[in-house]
Amino acid sequence: MTSISVKQKLMLLPDQPGCYLMKNEFGKVIYVGKAKVLKNRVKSYFSGTHDGKTQRLVSEIRDFEYIVTSTEMEALVLEMNLIKKHDPRYNVMLKDDKSYPYLKITAEKQPRLLYIRKIKKDGGKYFGPFVNAYAAQETKKLLDRIFPLRKCDTMPKRVCLYYHIGQCLGPCVYDVTEQENKKMVDGIVKFLNGGYQDVKNELSEKMLEASEALNFERAKELRDQIQHIEAVMEKQKMMTADLVDRDVFGYHFDKGWMCVQVFFIRQGKVIARDISVFPFYGEANEDLLTFIGQFYLQKNHLLPKEILLPQEVDAHLVSELLQVKVLQPKKGQKKELVELATKNASLALHEKFALIEQDEARTIKAVENLGERIGIAAPYRIEAFDNSNIHGTDPVSAMVVFVDGKPYKKDYRKYKIKSVEGPDDYASMKEVVRRRYTRVLREEGELPNLILIDGGKGQISAAQDVLENELNLFIPVAGLSKDEKHRTSQLWIGDPPEMIHLARNSQEFYLLQRIQDEVHRFAISFHRKVRSKSMFESTLDSIAGIGDKRKKMLLRHFGSLKKLKEATVDEIQAAGVPKPVAELIEKAFLSNE
Repeated sequence: MTSISVKQKLMLLPDQPGCYLMKNEFGKVIYVGKAKVLKNRVKSYFSGTHDGKTQRLVSEIRDFEYIVTSTEMEALVLEMNLIKKHDPRYNVMLKDDKSYPYLKITAEKQPRLLYIRKIKKDGGKYFGPFVNAYAAQETKKLLDRIFPLRKCDTMPKRVCLYYHIGQCLGPCVYDVTEQENKKMVDGIVKFLNGGYQDVKNELSEKMLEASEALNFERAKELRDQIQHIEAVMEKQKMMTADLVDRDVFGYHFDKGWMCVQVFFIRQGKVIARDISVFPFYGEANEDLLTFIGQFYLQKNHLLPKEILLPQEVDAHLVSELLQVKVLQPKKGQKKELVELATKNASLALHEKFALIEQDEARTIKAVENLGERIGIAAPYRIEAFDNSNIHGTDPVSAMVVFVDGKPYKKDYRKYKIKSVEGPDDYASMKEVVRRRYTRVLREEGELPNLILIDGGKGQISAAQDVLENELNLFIPVAGLSKDEKHRTSQLWIGDPPEMIHLARNSQEFYLLQRIQDEVHRFAISFHRKVRSKSMFESTLDSIAGIGDKRKKMLLRHFGSLKKLKEATVDEIQAAGVPKPVAELIEKAFLSNE
């Protein structure tokens, strides 16, 4: 229901472009959007009918603010920056990192050929993306044999193995001229820009010569190299007569979901495609613009020479934003490419739609059912805690967050217990709850709708005491106890706590199981790490010459006590420890065996 303050704000909205930020009851930004006309776009959320997902967004809105911009371009850029800053839960586009392999020639005085997945503005030459990561790596190995550029990250003082096997000219010791480097770089560029056919023909001739000489092992190696070239450079059918690098966008939307397909065309061939499926809450064309902006400017996909877009998208805005040639073809082969991308987007969305809808409905329904069973509003945000210690040693606690029934790992937290000595679960729980929600209040963060505690009545009472009597917070707290087989068994809630019976085959019971298993896993893994470090440091305490600085250095170098025990004096020395101290370390471990 729209509050009076929201209704008043709606009346004051301007007829100008800009961005709007929707907020929930805690003042947390839950959605960021842009609009050509703020007045029309924002009002549309509070009038008419919406699909289930958008209705959920609207039901959580308690306030909004807006920022007027001079142009649509400014609104698009501002929207992307605001999404990056606030990470709103309903702006889900491009949250999953997608990276593709590229080959890169560095812009150093002694250049290198690298296999990378992130594009940087560093003057290097980039080639890709490649559809087959393994084949791209093998192609790099092939190019390393043919063009022996420098391999080492930093120049060593003497030549390395690569020099001895003919894959480096040894610029660390020998004078490799700028002309020699340029010749090799030009060769690699030519190869990756289509000149690979000459190299392939040369390898084919050498393969026949090796076969005729009965050198079958060498012939097989050359055959594999040819196949790697084909896998990377010749796998796809020729799509265009020219050799222009271009990306082709197609999209389809239905029932609040959108699928965007991007075809990467390099050297006239479709070498890879990107498929993204996500819910959207604004206008489809507008959200596609945001997607394209994020795709290149925030995810650092390499900009091609040309981008092809469907007719209904604002091509001028994309061209201005990215400073690249943008076309909306009306006929010919380029139009067919856009239609093909659009058709694939439609097929992909309909193929995945049933599964997406089913998964969304199941998890949201489980959350809503859980709220009904325990007598609270649907707990769309759940925070769960678990303590971990062995006889009171190295006590830690962990917290996981589930949003809409799914893990929200960005907000996971780990805690070392500071104020409690010995195995006291109640005191530990009080400390962690106090630390967690004192900080949330101080930073005006988002509070949960439900807190889950690993334990029964005692742990619930401990958490409630801190929340209500110290922090004046009245958040429902429930306890999850386990049976003799360490499986989720009972749910407790209330004051005093009462057991809630949930059917073991219900979706809400499965949700609680997933949460309890996840927080337990997170706590145990953290405890093992802390305990391992503690054992590592305590073992070294008795050795002369080992202070805090060297402990940290050894832990960073070896990673575990086991690996340090197995190390030789020379290996310990290589970690930066003087030989006499390294000998003492080895002697200490030998005497303890």
